[in-house]
Amino acid sequence: MLRRHLLLAVLPGVALAETRVREHPEWAAEFASHQAPGCAVVLEEASGTLHVFDRARAETAFSPASTFKVCNALIGLETGAVRDETETFPWDGVRRGMPAWNQDTNLAMGMRHSTVWFYQAMARRIGMARMQEWIDRIGYGNRQLGPAVDRFWLNGSLRISAVQQVEFLRRLATGELPLSDRTQQIVRRITLLEEAPGFRLHGKTGWFSGGQPLDLGWFVGWLERDGRRWVFALNMDLPSADTPGSIALHAPRREAAARGILARLGAL
Repeated sequence: MLRRHLLLAVLPGVALAETRVREHPEWAAEFASHQAPGCAVVLEEASGTLHVFDRARAETAFSPASTFKVCNALIGLETGAVRDETETFPWDGVRRGMPAWNQDTNLAMGMRHSTVWFYQAMARRIGMARMQEWIDRIGYGNRQLGPAVDRFWLNGSLRISAVQQVEFLRRLATGELPLSDRTQQIVRRITLLEEAPGFRLHGKTGWFSGGQPLDLGWFVGWLERDGRRWVFALNMDLPSADTPGSIALHAPRREAAARGILARLGAL
């Protein structure tokens, strides 16, 4: 019971009496099929059930890596550091490994291509004081930024657990964050990955390289189908990005594992 309370303590928007925690040891097969240890959390809103695989890891905070772009976009819009999803920042001319990064970019393009330099430039416009203020208001992860306003989500200063990711994204999906409706609507738009009649999938990936033998991969988001919503967060260990071909080979495993888990719940 104590462990159940610890898990739900970070989900203040979900009534304790109405939320059930269900552990799924069978989800180990999804991670085994990708040869990648990890954890997954899915909040099924219709039943009030929090589905979890590897509860201890799900409560462990890791660097959000590029999944922080969701929060960064919210703060950038709310502070006016960026006008809207179409305002373009000029490319600095530095050629980077991802061809899509080597061009003028706006908020929506930066989210779609996970363009690091764009979100770093926006963070510098926001500034450390305002960034800290809004991360505190939102209650994102451990709220620790470190000394560099354009590096804290990449260098391990800021950390967030899979359970915390689910609560943050639930509040975004339902418009309950302490931000304007306009800001939240824009970010919901630019995180939309797939849409069909009665179906919407929102999400963001992340990849953290911390100098360890294994890197960390994230896929977080929410799925809406026929009036129901599932909010999810998954992270897994992946071979180092320094290994030639590692990202191209292993990056798809994050979303594939999440889709497999959502399918097991009948969401897909």
